[in-house]
Amino acid sequence: MPDIQIGGLVSFTTIDYPGKLSCVLFLRGCPIRCAYCSNQHLITPGEGEYDADKVFNWLRDRVGKLEAVVFSGGEALMQGAATIDYIKRVRELGFKIGLHTNGFYPNLLADVSDYVDWIGLDYKAPRDKYESLVGNGTAYDLMSKSLDVWLKTGKDLEVRITCDPHFITKQDLLDIANDCASRGVHKIAIQKYIPHFESDENKTSDAARSQFFTDCDLRKTIDSMFESVTWRE
Repeated sequence: MPDIQIGGLVSFTTIDYPGKLSCVLFLRGCPIRCAYCSNQHLITPGEGEYDADKVFNWLRDRVGKLEAVVFSGGEALMQGAATIDYIKRVRELGFKIGLHTNGFYPNLLADVSDYVDWIGLDYKAPRDKYESLVGNGTAYDLMSKSLDVWLKTGKDLEVRITCDPHFITKQDLLDIANDCASRGVHKIAIQKYIPHFESDENKTSDAARSQFFTDCDLRKTIDSMFESVTWRE
């Protein structure tokens, strides 16, 4: 079995798997380069800071205390078979399995779908702005295919949109919401952009970052389109 590379661990969280007490394993490696990435230390593949066997033994000790284990990144599916094998092992302990993904690997998502109970899928921008945000010309189409792959499973899903005003307007957000609703998405999360690494030349104001959340008409419209909308400020 290939060794999984774990670059970070959050031992307890109530927000990363909806309705479940969980922990999060952050895996190394990511195929895209998002302008606002908050986990840049995980982008490059390499040796993990956490021993996978020790983490597994720790998870075994958390049975009955935690309900779910979430695999995040980086992009967790970039490690392919190593991720899938580890997910299977963790699931055998009785945990629900969550996955945070940018959707770059739809075929791997299909392969692991029997062992994952919920995903949070990042829908980062409209098609015409996707490449400028993530640095990859194929990422939008792959994400879109991953969305279709997961919708076919009928399993729980949250589509997440981070509203970076460098790349998304309020009309863009509405267009993304319309696309999701038309495809059968029931739950979305709209996330406020946090300026971790802005240069002086590209600084955003709080008003620009907050505009999506202070527009009551926009919120009302989007709220009406879905079973659940979470506004994360």
